[in-house]
Amino acid sequence: MGRRWIDWVFRSRESGRITVAQLPNVPLVAFAACRVAQVFASSDGSAGEVLYWAGSAALAWWAVDELFRGVNPFRRFLGVAALSSLFL
Repeated sequence: MGRRWIDWVFRSRESGRITVAQLPNVPLVAFAACRVAQVFASSDGSAGEVLYWAGSAALAWWAVDELFRGVNPFRRFLGVAALSSLFL
C-alpha cells in the first residue's frame, strides 16, 4: 500500500520518474527575486509595494500552472497550496 501511494503521489505522469521539483522554474525565481529585493526596498516607498505585487503575481502564475499542468498529484497540491496562501 505505501509504495503504491508514493508512486501515485510523486511519480511523473510524463517521465515515470519521482518528481518533487523541476528546473528551470522562471515564476518561482521571479517570486524569490521580488521577495529578496523587497527586503532592501524602502518600507514606506512604492517600490516595496510594486515588488510585493509582482512577487505575488509570479507566485500565482506558478501556482495556476502547477494546478493545471503539474506532472503528479504532489505538484498539483503544491499549486493549490500556493494559490490558497495568496488569499489567506
